[in-house]
Amino acid sequence: MEKTVNRTSCTALIIGGSAGSLDVLLEIFPQLSQNLNFPIILVVHRKASNESLLTDLIRNRTSLLVSEAEEKEVLKAGKVFIAPADYHMLIEEDHSISLDYSEKINYSRPSIDVTFQSAAEVFRSGLVCILLSGSNADGVEGLKSVNNFGGRVVIQNPNTAIMPYMPQQAVLQVQPHEVVDGHDMATYINKLNN
Repeated sequence: MEKTVNRTSCTALIIGGSAGSLDVLLEIFPQLSQNLNFPIILVVHRKASNESLLTDLIRNRTSLLVSEAEEKEVLKAGKVFIAPADYHMLIEEDHSISLDYSEKINYSRPSIDVTFQSAAEVFRSGLVCILLSGSNADGVEGLKSVNNFGGRVVIQNPNTAIMPYMPQQAVLQVQPHEVVDGHDMATYINKLNN
């Protein structure tokens, strides 16, 4: 499953998840190093009515700065940017955030695919994307773009996912660099820091 790749350092990390991913996220964030030298972008399918709940949950479990992403905000190392409910989140060439209200993709807005694809074109080999638990195939096409632009694809081991469909589809359709158990994800992320 693993393959060795010559890599430059991580310049941006994106974590995408849907149903069942919250448990893993709440396990990851308390364990993250407080001096990460890359931004973390979090794209999670959620209802607009629960808008600030995810941000509050993550903020209360990490020493990193956490905020809901805002239009034209520039990504900063050591900060967690959460895609707002009901908006697609794109990354621009100048590393700023663009929010978009176009049609849903895979029944989802924000779409993991949209963020993965736009960031792949910007960060290329410096991008690391992690796909967690979920019940649809959002993220799979985005991970293909990440591979095409030389980024690193990491997928939660479907056997450790509450909803294994999303990571299973990714493992079947994309060549991942790593398949990581949910409880090992924080250790993996901390090792990206250099």
